[in-house]
Amino acid sequence: MKSNIMSIRKERNMTQKELAAMAGVTRQTINNLEHNRCNLSLGLAYRIARVFNLSVEDIFEYENSPSQVQ
Repeated sequence: MKSNIMSIRKERNMTQKELAAMAGVTRQTINNLEHNRCNLSLGLAYRIARVFNLSVEDIFEYENSPSQVQ
């Protein structure tokens, strides 16, 4: 899943630490999400969406390869 967290966070002049506190996770978790280094839970996706007042789809893009399409 591709994340637009970094660009949205920077547009809003928010630090990773501030976003992490508002989403109830560590700064390292936000960093890992921004660099696509960890899997995202649905609950965390919704919490981040609420922080930004956006839909989950505005922040995250599902990437599937042609072999995954059914």
